[in-house]
Amino acid sequence: MASMSVIGIDFGNESCYVAVARAGGIETIANDYSLRATPSCVAFSGKNRLLGVAAHNQMVTNMKNTIHGFKRLLGRMNSDTHAQSEMKSLPFNFQPLNHGQIGIKVNYMSEDHVFTPEQLAAMLFTKLKDTSEQALKTKVNDCVISVPSYFTNAERKALLDSAQIAGLNVLRLMNETTATALTYGIYKQDLPEVDDKPRNVFFVDCGHSSLQVSAVAFNKGKLKMLATASDPYLGGRDIDTILAEYFCKDFETRYKINARTNPRAYLRLRTEVEKLKKQMSANSTKLPMNIECFMEDKDVHGDMKRADMEELCAHLFKRVEQTLRKCLEESKLRPEDIHGVEIVGGSTRIPAIKQLIEQVFGKTASTTLNQDEAVARGCALQCAILSPAVRVRDFSVTDLQSYPIKLVWDTTLKEDGELEVFPQNHQVPFSKMLTFYRKEPFEIQAMYNCDIPYPNKDIGKFIVKDVKPTGENESSKIKVKVRINIHGIFAITSASLVEKKRKRRRHSDGRWFA
Repeated sequence: MASMSVIGIDFGNESCYVAVARAGGIETIANDYSLRATPSCVAFSGKNRLLGVAAHNQMVTNMKNTIHGFKRLLGRMNSDTHAQSEMKSLPFNFQPLNHGQIGIKVNYMSEDHVFTPEQLAAMLFTKLKDTSEQALKTKVNDCVISVPSYFTNAERKALLDSAQIAGLNVLRLMNETTATALTYGIYKQDLPEVDDKPRNVFFVDCGHSSLQVSAVAFNKGKLKMLATASDPYLGGRDIDTILAEYFCKDFETRYKINARTNPRAYLRLRTEVEKLKKQMSANSTKLPMNIECFMEDKDVHGDMKRADMEELCAHLFKRVEQTLRKCLEESKLRPEDIHGVEIVGGSTRIPAIKQLIEQVFGKTASTTLNQDEAVARGCALQCAILSPAVRVRDFSVTDLQSYPIKLVWDTTLKEDGELEVFPQNHQVPFSKMLTFYRKEPFEIQAMYNCDIPYPNKDIGKFIVKDVKPTGENESSKIKVKVRINIHGIFAITSASLVEKKRKRRRHSDGRWFA
């Protein structure tokens, strides 16, 4: 074993998993509580800062200073409508910062502090790095971190910043869908030969707060992402919210108490309905829910059966179906081309979601992967492949760009002023060379060319400087290189002036002239 370890981090909205590639295979690292899942939580108290399990354990007692759910605020501004709706549902205090960034206000060491979501993510990464180093008894530097496939440039950059603050060297931000596919592919001994027809597999990942679906083509030693579709605002917690709302109304009628007015009672209610939801996946009979000393010294109880939950959440399941169908359509595969459908993420255990998978793809959902750890394992594998420190079987991964990207520039020169440079589902990483003819510096604007789950479609403005006319006062030829890198981040990486070489001719007496 090399003295350096390489790890894969699945950074989830609710919890994180860390896996490591070792000589004997991939293992998931247990934290200081001997648990594999570390809650994505950071808490502050009078004297100390708590992370992970310790922070989560005092969520109810230290509500205002236990920060969670910050993954969905990364790289967003305070004015962002999505950020606003997330903030409304979180029990701690926010304070916008000078540049319109999101600030989270806590009391720490008896003073008020304001942290950004990026700083909180960095604290969590530092904890995961320490846990890994203790478990592996070596330094950890290189890592691969998972990122939702629908994350935009701004969110990806924010995540990289957090990792950098934590002292992690990120070899790749890997889409969660792609990490899952790699976990599946690398251990399959029976994949078709490179020249044969690929094996097409769909992956459905429904977690705590989002749904991602992808279509992947496998051959021996390689995978190619064909399509992805996602609903970033649909996950297990949305079902919890609907059930909590149902019981709030029920308790108001029967016990004359309103749990919405008491954040602590509401948090306890959400914990209980989540347990109830999990029991419903195994039982279709009526299930009881009891909470002692809920509010105003009252014990409360209620009950529900699976069919009632499915009726209350019918509109959510409709959205699941739409996302599955969208991915199927974009993959251009017919049901007979599909080898199987693999499910990961806690919420895919819900029977209604399994039924929809069978309806749309004509295949029973298969659970050969570890539903909670598949993403972390894929990240650890990718890290081992990319890192010189570990020897591992090579497996080629071709990812894709979730949203089309277009460039816009000034049109004074009678040319088309825009170009979709990377269409949707274009392979990444990828570079392209574009040629411009200009006499002076110019600006290129990059933006997403479709609706995205982010308020601002602009990616950035890039200015090409030091452009002058040629000696003959003609436009100079400029080659501009645009790239989507291994992290899925777009940039204009270089611009170079192509100088014309003047041909030299020879006199009849052998002398040269220009």
